[in-house]
Amino acid sequence: MIPSRPRLLAACALLLGAAEATHAAHAADAIQVNQLGFLPGSRKLAMVPATAAGRFQVKDAAGKVVLEGPLGKAATWDASGLAVRTADLSALRAAGTYRIAVAGVPDSTPFPISPDAYRLLDAGAIRAYTHNRAGIALDARVAGAWARPAGHPDDRVLVHPSAASAKRPAGTVIASPKGWYDAGDYNKYVVNSGISTYTLLAAYEHFPAWFDKLALDLPESGNGLPDLVNETLWNLDWLATMQDPGDGGVYHKLTNLSFDGMVMPDKATAPRYVVQKTTAAALDFAATLAAASRVLARFDGKAPGRSQRWLAQAESAWRWAVAHPAVRYRQPADVKTGEYGDDKLDDEFAWAAAELLAATGKAEYRDPAQAAQAAGSARKTEPDWGDVRALGWITLAGQQERLPEDAAAARRQIVAAADTLLARWQASPYRLAMAGKDFIWGSNAVVLNQGVMLVQAYRITGKRDYLDAAQSALDYTLGRNPLAVSYVTGFGTRSAMHPHHRPSVADGIAAPVPGWLVGGPNPGQQDAKDCKAAYAAQAPALSWLDDACSYASNEVAINWNAPLVYVAAALQVLER
Repeated sequence: MIPSRPRLLAACALLLGAAEATHAAHAADAIQVNQLGFLPGSRKLAMVPATAAGRFQVKDAAGKVVLEGPLGKAATWDASGLAVRTADLSALRAAGTYRIAVAGVPDSTPFPISPDAYRLLDAGAIRAYTHNRAGIALDARVAGAWARPAGHPDDRVLVHPSAASAKRPAGTVIASPKGWYDAGDYNKYVVNSGISTYTLLAAYEHFPAWFDKLALDLPESGNGLPDLVNETLWNLDWLATMQDPGDGGVYHKLTNLSFDGMVMPDKATAPRYVVQKTTAAALDFAATLAAASRVLARFDGKAPGRSQRWLAQAESAWRWAVAHPAVRYRQPADVKTGEYGDDKLDDEFAWAAAELLAATGKAEYRDPAQAAQAAGSARKTEPDWGDVRALGWITLAGQQERLPEDAAAARRQIVAAADTLLARWQASPYRLAMAGKDFIWGSNAVVLNQGVMLVQAYRITGKRDYLDAAQSALDYTLGRNPLAVSYVTGFGTRSAMHPHHRPSVADGIAAPVPGWLVGGPNPGQQDAKDCKAAYAAQAPALSWLDDACSYASNEVAINWNAPLVYVAAALQVLER
């Protein structure tokens, strides 16, 4: 059954009410399990402290034992320094609510098994974008307790001196409305917007039937478009305004000169600027609009000519980037907001060429796409905003009929990357593809982007292990982690409560805006000097602070939520 908006709000409120406001330094004595539960046919793993007994039981809501079995051998995960044993609950398939019991430790939190286990999660993760929209008031019908006035109409944005051109000199006033606030702040960044928007587009392209039925009660709901498409269009409409029509170059970001304080959007009224054109922005813009022109062309009846305009803009941005192949972002002296600087641009060229090839079929894009793809075959296994090469693989892998050779090459790249992740998952005491080096700023997005790549390999090969490893990625973010916490606000019995997110801090509501994935453990602890509270520990997987001061471990971001949306949908669809 598809939840109505009142049901969705009520469910979030119940989950928030159950969440604990504080967390222990770590959960060394807790059984760790996905707090949102499992689909009936999924691989179901839990982690138990190594000091526990040798067997586990699963009890239903009435206390009856419905499954029991041996725990795996004790092993220490180097990312946490804690020894654990694995409980495999996969044989349990009946719908219901359960607890895991092991002698000598507290029972686990209750968890459900349900055919719609991640429906509310997926809806909430998409609706987090709605809460972060610029230029729109959110009333109680849409936002419930988190209703707020509009902020940042961005209808009078100044061209910063760093972005000036002959036809748009410094001080020119332009309009650049809509879009999503990037993270816990109120600025909008093209580079990060690219991967975020693309991942949502890919989710719709790969699982359209799921999203066609996932009603979210957005302001636009009922207009004949799927709600995920409606939400994505809010950002695409903004993104299209970030190109200088005079030369095709793309502004790197839209921002005020320094970060706003912890205030609501309508109280943040400093002047806004578009800042510097860069090669990375032009290429990410080209890739995203080319992808949108292809994936959303079916909806052109609602906006005739839109896909063609997007594609024309994408090709114009590509031409600018080819003519300016090494314009890197350099922060102007008077600008103090986020940089998203990137000195390696070959992956952006690869992604943009791949998207333009898929959208147009033009031979001129094949050579740069193939050369750049091949050059990156030994690089990262999963995408992030600074390395987007794998996004091109995902797109080309689906072009078997139109571009068979390119699709075959992309599929080989994806499977090779996924095999690396799968080997890590199989060897890990925590049954997780995360290596120690993956615990960086936004580590929760790393694990979920690994899940995205594992899903691609499953879609290509049908090999079950890939899907099981992707399930583990979601399990980790929802409670099967050494802190036994759900890193998604409002979802789970013990979830993040104090994200670095200006509306969540300033709105006077105890519960944070729901549906946001926080950044997660980050041993860099770049904000430790600014926080009065202390991190849980120094170990990579324990280095998290549930405090609004912690921008390094507890901020939210649009690019982190995107793989959460994708993986939750993929498991719901593919696990059937």
